[in-house]
Amino acid sequence: MPQHDAVEVITAKRDRGELSDSQIDWVIDAYTRGAVDDAQMSALAMAILLNGMNRREISRWTDAMIASGERMDFSTLSRPTADKHSTGGVGDKITLPLAPLVAACGVAVPQLSGRGLGHTGGTLDKLESIPGWRAALTNEEMFAQLESVGAVICAAGDGLAPADKKLYALRDVTATVEAIPLIASSIMSKKIAEGTGSLVLDVKVGTGAFMKDVDRARELATTMVELGTDAGVRTVALLTDMSTPLGRTAGNAIEVAESVEVLAGGGPADVVELTLALAREMLAGAGVTDVDPADKLADGSAMDVWRAMVRAQDGDPDAPMREAREQHVVGAPASGVLTRLDAMAVGMAAWRLGAGRAKAGDAVQDGAGVVWHARPGDKVAEGEPLFTLLTDEPERFERALASLEGGYDIDADNAAYDPTPLVIDRIG
Repeated sequence: MPQHDAVEVITAKRDRGELSDSQIDWVIDAYTRGAVDDAQMSALAMAILLNGMNRREISRWTDAMIASGERMDFSTLSRPTADKHSTGGVGDKITLPLAPLVAACGVAVPQLSGRGLGHTGGTLDKLESIPGWRAALTNEEMFAQLESVGAVICAAGDGLAPADKKLYALRDVTATVEAIPLIASSIMSKKIAEGTGSLVLDVKVGTGAFMKDVDRARELATTMVELGTDAGVRTVALLTDMSTPLGRTAGNAIEVAESVEVLAGGGPADVVELTLALAREMLAGAGVTDVDPADKLADGSAMDVWRAMVRAQDGDPDAPMREAREQHVVGAPASGVLTRLDAMAVGMAAWRLGAGRAKAGDAVQDGAGVVWHARPGDKVAEGEPLFTLLTDEPERFERALASLEGGYDIDADNAAYDPTPLVIDRIG
């Protein structure tokens, strides 16, 4: 590999130049090895945030991060593979019903997931509220489960894109998280290294999402689709609304229970709609077009896969979910139509009740969270329950209630409600 030095690479991007392939390869490798220090990589990350990268640079940056670790290969499986990634939202439990549903349709789903930080809950945190369930699997266990069950949701190993793990932590403390080239390469380096044949991206936009602005969300989605395409992974993205939280629950155990309702043929309409929309995209990407996933929800086969998936990871699908010790009911302050329910307000309340963590390594409460008893467009009556707050520690209620203040609107005149479409756009 040609030798460069950190100052040369930082200067090139500071002065709005293009980084060469060899500069990118060198700096990612040197940073992973510790030859480039955090201060130097911080300067480069800020230069990228301010001056951007073109498609070639982002693609090469992503390739270099993939090359820092191992790549998985699912080509020996007896069925095609598809995966989904969500940029995170409030009440976003979609992975839980989606993975077994797609597996029930004949496509293997290797879903490597993470834990939550801040107001967006992590998929592993939700599943770990199931008694006995374990997130850590060896590669051998993962392959065996994909072959026998068809779906696995587990923790990503340290071997996938270790450069990203190091850079991600640095971006978090240097105000460079928002750089679209770095967001896109972070997500896609892990997904491409994971070895899936096709990928569907759920890019959230709205108050409860990382991306608040549709144009920025579209730019991120387009960049990630291009990265997947350049790497030979069939990739599409859906822009989906996260101004209103998904479903009727935000927490860990309560979101698992809601997911099971969906798998049983019920559940909130928006969760069902998005689960089916993403399932159809995943199946199309894997070349399976003769199965309607709605049929697999209706006939119970998706539920069968869910139960097998939970059992394969030592969980008990029949065990009662852990419940919070304390609850506080918030009544509607007026009668009328609920016209707005702010996803960020709900997410912050759930976080303050103990459903999320402030920093990596913090414990989460399985039973904590928020249940909302009405969604925008629903009529509410004064004094009737609007929210139920759940926690093991009642001293948390006050701050959670403060999060919800101003987070919803009730129109006493019962004006017509004009909903935002759940799926805003499709890219790819």
